[in-house]
Amino acid sequence: MIRSDMNLELVSKGVIEMAALVRSGKVSPVDLLEAHLAQIEICNPKINAFVSIDQEAALAAARRAEQDQVQNKSELGALHGVPVSIKSSIEVAGLRCESGTRLREGHVPEADAALVSRLRAAGAIVLGTTNVPEMLQAVETDNLLYGRTSNPWDLTRTCGGSSGGEAAAIASYCSPGGVGSDAGASIRLPAHFCGITGLCPTPGRVPSTGHFPEIAGHLSIPFSLGPLARSVTDVKYMFEVLAGFDAADSRSAPFPGHSIDTKPLAGRRIGYFEDDGLSPVTRETRDAVREAALTLERAGFEVEPFRPSRVGGRSINEWAGDRVDLLSPLLQEFISMSISEPLSIEQFLRDWAERDRLRAQFLEETKDYAALLCPTTAIPAFRHGERSWTIDGIEVSYLEVLIFTMWFSILNMPALSLPVGRSGHLPIGVQLVGRPFEDELLLEIGGHIEMERGGWLPPPGFEL
Repeated sequence: MIRSDMNLELVSKGVIEMAALVRSGKVSPVDLLEAHLAQIEICNPKINAFVSIDQEAALAAARRAEQDQVQNKSELGALHGVPVSIKSSIEVAGLRCESGTRLREGHVPEADAALVSRLRAAGAIVLGTTNVPEMLQAVETDNLLYGRTSNPWDLTRTCGGSSGGEAAAIASYCSPGGVGSDAGASIRLPAHFCGITGLCPTPGRVPSTGHFPEIAGHLSIPFSLGPLARSVTDVKYMFEVLAGFDAADSRSAPFPGHSIDTKPLAGRRIGYFEDDGLSPVTRETRDAVREAALTLERAGFEVEPFRPSRVGGRSINEWAGDRVDLLSPLLQEFISMSISEPLSIEQFLRDWAERDRLRAQFLEETKDYAALLCPTTAIPAFRHGERSWTIDGIEVSYLEVLIFTMWFSILNMPALSLPVGRSGHLPIGVQLVGRPFEDELLLEIGGHIEMERGGWLPPPGFEL
């Protein structure tokens, strides 16, 4: 059991509620920050979510926010005085941004990434940066710099990766919300494993400048940066702050900030599938998808089965050159599982063109659907070190846990993971997938599921 009774009532509130309490003057930004720092002091030694914290800088920011709370009340930003955390692959001035690798050990940026600047402009206070797998390349969080991050629901299990430290921090009340990145599952999988909500937006909606590895070349296809929090409504609130054009981001485009599709939700079609015909899923996972489908049906949506096309893809990973001895065993293992043989540039370009054809095909197949509903992955959070699982007599491998999320990253579809069910004492999330640039519509649909579900349920030991 991990808890701090004195602060739990305050740190357990959501992003929107914290912002409202500060705006009304009922809570001081300094008190709010100190409550989170106290929670981190209790929880972080056990879960190992944070890698870099500057308490003095954070407290100075909170004191300035407290002064503005009194003197400039009418000009307070949407996140004024609200603490947030940032994945350690995203630049925060004065905090470590090493992406979990000894190749960048000790790297501290002098300037904020664009999205961090937006959070600060809205009044947010950065608590610290959070742990990741080396170079973000694993579905669990462990590296040679800071070690392993554990799941607040069960310390013997992984929090997922690569935004695993973020998800663990938020689930344990160390942070009310934060930002991660996702190139195949890295926001959605940790959200699913830790029982919180995470949005992988349409690429380009949130600036990717200030991220390492740099999001360019082949990495520009699947990568997206987005918010995590304990509720869909908080994720939506943070997304409104983060989203917007960034001239320095080659993928960014001017966008009005609302969904292209403005038709009423009543009667809209939702396609769902419990498995993809390739990978089996646990019974509890099927139950969670069915529960979410019934919830949407009761809310007035037209919900029907959908069978996805089979989508495949390959990628190139070039890492450390002659410094491979600095890479962690987990990263070397992941690379060996991910790459069977090097691709020629000709094959890579053919695969890229095939990906574009598949995307066009999938967009045509889903043109009449407001969203698709499916598993986030086939299993709940697995035990540290596990590499395969047996479901209905079929073995599911380590990389196959990505199968339900990777498709939609390759196809540049926005996707949301939100908690719905349970597998014993562990949370089970479902995935909602939308059409490009309809992120707000996706969040609105997710809100219907959350509303009927009745709010976030914390890990054991964190109940009020």
